[in-house]
Amino acid sequence: MTTETLHWTAVCAATDILPDTGVCALVDGVHVAIFRIGAAAQFFAIDNVDPKSGASVLSRGLVGSLRERIVVASPLYKNHFDLRTGECIEAPEHSVRAHAVRVEEGRVQVALA
Repeated sequence: MTTETLHWTAVCAATDILPDTGVCALVDGVHVAIFRIGAAAQFFAIDNVDPKSGASVLSRGLVGSLRERIVVASPLYKNHFDLRTGECIEAPEHSVRAHAVRVEEGRVQVALA
């Protein structure tokens, strides 16, 4: 599926997300965590629900890097999730979905995986 055929949902203005933080949005009934990383303003989107606890909290985690991976640490169990793939580094069976994200005309848009 190309980015043109995806169903994009506008979430917020890109400037509403501070650098190196995340926000939560409800996209087609799914809790999605959207992160803005660095001065270059790269955006990533993953499921917001921590699979170990079932709580919608990943958007509140701390972002950083492990080796060459950009990750968020769950605020509950401290598992690290790769923001590009959704893979849980410590326990791959707890991985989450990564979603397509883009900025169009200053608005962050998400398309579910």
